[in-house]
Amino acid sequence: MRLLHTMIRVGNLDRSIAFYTEVLGMSLLRKHDYPDGRFTLAFVGYGDEDSNSVIELTHNWDTDSYELGNAFGHLAVEVADAYAACDAVRAKGGKVVREAGPMKHGTTVIAFVEDPDGYKIEFIQRGTR
Repeated sequence: MRLLHTMIRVGNLDRSIAFYTEVLGMSLLRKHDYPDGRFTLAFVGYGDEDSNSVIELTHNWDTDSYELGNAFGHLAVEVADAYAACDAVRAKGGKVVREAGPMKHGTTVIAFVEDPDGYKIEFIQRGTR
């Protein structure tokens, strides 16, 4: 068994695809419209689906936004340098919600950014956990 993908619902698919590809550097792997169900699925990730876990962006055509609730936490991405990753996100118009630095009560260097729908993405600096 292996983890295939994590699905999140997004209010504006083009805006979300732009964030994950242009700001976070993922690739759009595939996208398909389902007119009878009035939704579109887009898969983004850092590698092909055969050997990597990816993110499924689900856009329901009649829904512009969602309440995120308090059960979902965040997605995590390993980065070489969390400080530089935050700078890169900020330079591309992304939102850094927790600057890079050691986590509380530990030495792992982390940071958090937020996608256009409010989902949090944690950057974990390679070699610090």
